[in-house]
Amino acid sequence: MTGDCMLDVRDLTVVYDSDRGPIVAVDHVDLDLSEREFLAIVGESGCGKSTLLYAISQLLSPPAEVIGGEVIFRGANMVSLDEGRLRSIRWRHLSVVMQSAMNALNPVLTVAAQMRDVCRAHSSMSDAEIEARSKEVLRLVSIDPVHLHSYPHQLSGGMRQRAMIAMALLFTPDLVIMDEPTSALDVVAQRSLMVQVKQLQEKLGFAVIFVTHDVSLVRHFSDRLMVMYAGQLVELGATRDVFEQPLHPYTRGLLEAFPSIHGPKVRLLGIPGAPPDLARPPAGCRFAPRCPSASERCLASVPRLLTVGGIRVRCVIHDQVPAEVAQ
Repeated sequence: MTGDCMLDVRDLTVVYDSDRGPIVAVDHVDLDLSEREFLAIVGESGCGKSTLLYAISQLLSPPAEVIGGEVIFRGANMVSLDEGRLRSIRWRHLSVVMQSAMNALNPVLTVAAQMRDVCRAHSSMSDAEIEARSKEVLRLVSIDPVHLHSYPHQLSGGMRQRAMIAMALLFTPDLVIMDEPTSALDVVAQRSLMVQVKQLQEKLGFAVIFVTHDVSLVRHFSDRLMVMYAGQLVELGATRDVFEQPLHPYTRGLLEAFPSIHGPKVRLLGIPGAPPDLARPPAGCRFAPRCPSASERCLASVPRLLTVGGIRVRCVIHDQVPAEVAQ
């Protein structure tokens, strides 16, 4: 963790209550985020990525519950704050861009009306100031202010997503959390949105936590890459290092599952099987039933989270080399 740490997540655990018993969706996760940093979180559907984001921003609702750990944002533990204190932090210092803009935006209100609601709830701006700021943030995301008077269904998918980002930037927060904002877009719109997010980050100086299931999408945009599997952090390091030399077999499997448009034709391998049932996770390593490198030791012992060459990895393979157990 660096000296300019903005966010420090310590031993965070989130459980969903179910008829089959508690389901641990986020299992003792630690991470930190520095000022102006771009952290990408990747993994298959159901691995706990979105739950982690909503736990950080304290937007979870029953049956989900944080049962352990801390989320220290700007020196305050988000987990222990009451709703009034959280409201003073959300939007102004921390904002969230939801996964589906069509679902997140109110279909019966114009973009202007929704921005006005946010500004009135979190500031004492006048109507004229709200209108001026709304136009300003739309221009930031390359949308003509004339669309302030449009309803969500009148905008394209890419424009709706950029309008959500514009709303998240109304108060120029320190941290913007994005939950798969490109999932409903075509590949051209995905690339365009990613470029714009990076440009806005560099211009305005906010930090980003970006969740996606498409590991190839963040290769050229994120500073660090965090890989989650079955609710656990399995690898975390500088994006370039993780791409060039992934240490966890699951990370290698994710990278081998995406085609490259450059170089020789390579057969895609993919990852056999499916993620485990989190209500009854397997003993030992949770990835072992799908891992091509699994041994008896993987099935018998729970792997420690190690630091190897600057990368944190949860795999018994690396317990044979000099490594420092991550704190």
